[in-house]
Amino acid sequence: MTGGDWIAASLLWLAGNALRLTILAVPPLIALIRDDFQLNATQVGLLSSIPPAFFALAALLGSLLVARMGLMRALIGGLLLIALGGALRAASANYAMLLVTTILMSIGVAIMQPIMPSAVREWMPQRIALGTAVYTNGLLVGETLPVWLTIPMILPIVSGAWRPALAAWSLPVVLVAVVVALLAPRSTQTSAGDRPEKWQPDWHTGLVWRLGLLFLGIGSMYFTTNAFLPIYLKTAGREDLIAGALTALNLGQLPASFLLLATADRLERRAWPYIASGVVSLACVAGLVFTIGPWTIVWSALLGFSDAVAFILALTLPALLCRAEDVARTAAGTFTLCYGGAVLIAILGGAAWDLTGVPALAFAPVAGCAILLVVMSRLMQHNADLA
Repeated sequence: MTGGDWIAASLLWLAGNALRLTILAVPPLIALIRDDFQLNATQVGLLSSIPPAFFALAALLGSLLVARMGLMRALIGGLLLIALGGALRAASANYAMLLVTTILMSIGVAIMQPIMPSAVREWMPQRIALGTAVYTNGLLVGETLPVWLTIPMILPIVSGAWRPALAAWSLPVVLVAVVVALLAPRSTQTSAGDRPEKWQPDWHTGLVWRLGLLFLGIGSMYFTTNAFLPIYLKTAGREDLIAGALTALNLGQLPASFLLLATADRLERRAWPYIASGVVSLACVAGLVFTIGPWTIVWSALLGFSDAVAFILALTLPALLCRAEDVARTAAGTFTLCYGGAVLIAILGGAAWDLTGVPALAFAPVAGCAILLVVMSRLMQHNADLA
């Protein structure tokens, strides 16, 4: 790669990292937050569903901002909003305020979601699969660091208080915004005449719906498992497994990410990786529910790995299947459908637990998402989206 490509790849990695740092700071702290605010399982599910809900509701805003303001301003604005909302959560006096500040943070992430495929297409047009793998690697590292470091490192520094531990993860996001503002390639300064005229997804295009359902199967497995695995293990009397299971779930994604840095070009638009991911993920969900113990760590890591493979490859599809001017709006429509459905999955999981008193049923919708991933892979293969 050229020097410009290295700079672009580094910025993509940092921006991807910022997409998840503040969100994944919550699972390690969710038991403390639940005890502080006296939350039930449905309320935990609602809190965990806020980010994907607003990824859906505000995804179109990212497409609109790219069309009206240009890629650079939209990108930096999203980063700063993530940092602000993430920090304000620490000041929440009650559950309602925690929901409101989480919404603010989630809107920032939602703005970023459709912007990132456009950044890949603009900054690395000849290496779309690689650029996607790079920013997704950053995203996965951003998912892993809070889960890995919050309990053993951050909490002891702040005397076990969840508020400053939560606020601490906004600081790196501010630094990323500064670096992007200083080093972003000049090509991102899109003139008004070059910006896309259309920002709304074409809902009459089957591709938007197929991509949305594919992403729904992938994303819901990850978010819902992160939400319910800690309290499921606590209910089973195995609090000692929480930190290890969450770390394995998120750390297990990194080998997939590094593997795809080298192989993404050869796997792009292939159906079989998605089908394999769905089958393996279904087995992992069954393992997490029925084999609590040392195998919990193994199943968590394998679920993280298989889900990450499908996620990284799916993120290449809007840029690969669409014209440059349609990437942001197609991605926005995809994320709207994906995360709108993910909200229902998380709430259904919590409601199934509360209504039946059977904790394992919180994972039934997750198993359904694994099946959906297999079905959509075959459907997209039939429509020649995948080979």
